[in-house]
Amino acid sequence: MCTGKCSKAIAIPLYVLAGVSIICNIIAFFPGWSTEYAQEDRDGKGDRITDEVKYMGGFIGGGLMVMPIPAIHIHLTSSNGCCANRCGMFLSIGFAAAGVVGALYSLATAALVLANGPVCLFKVTGDKDASWGRPFMNNSGSYLGDSELWKTCLKPDDVVEFNIGLFATLLVAASVELVLCAIQMVNGLFGCICGTCGGKEEA
Repeated sequence: MCTGKCSKAIAIPLYVLAGVSIICNIIAFFPGWSTEYAQEDRDGKGDRITDEVKYMGGFIGGGLMVMPIPAIHIHLTSSNGCCANRCGMFLSIGFAAAGVVGALYSLATAALVLANGPVCLFKVTGDKDASWGRPFMNNSGSYLGDSELWKTCLKPDDVVEFNIGLFATLLVAASVELVLCAIQMVNGLFGCICGTCGGKEEA
């Protein structure tokens, strides 16, 4: 496959994955599919939103650092326009590197959320009242395979399943973005040396 066509094959999935990352991060601000907890968190009534959600790993890392410039430029190197040349392929290496950094940030944030678990209202055995916190924080992700432990969280409704679903999706999306951007760095290097296989290529 010529380097130009390879760029197109890489860019199109990046658009989709970046969109998925942004959507997942936005939805994560509304645990239990409710706006109530985001409002309480904003009003200073205590932490109701998981800290790592506020790091915006999916929105900034997997989304904005992948879609606006890297994915679009990589896509342009597959066309017959001004970027479909050795210089364009060289620049795509740098943009793909930015995508790698963004994907790593998203990946690290998602992995941290899955390891530490969500913020929720829970009650410790022996305590009279329930309190907000992270009951799985010191379990190193062991709660993931034990659905009985998920019942520890009383509110938001089904917050553990909610978090696992969203951040597992983010983890997969970021992993694929990382691989695609790394491939484009290699592809860009070959394109810079050998050209894009386009009919009319400028130096």
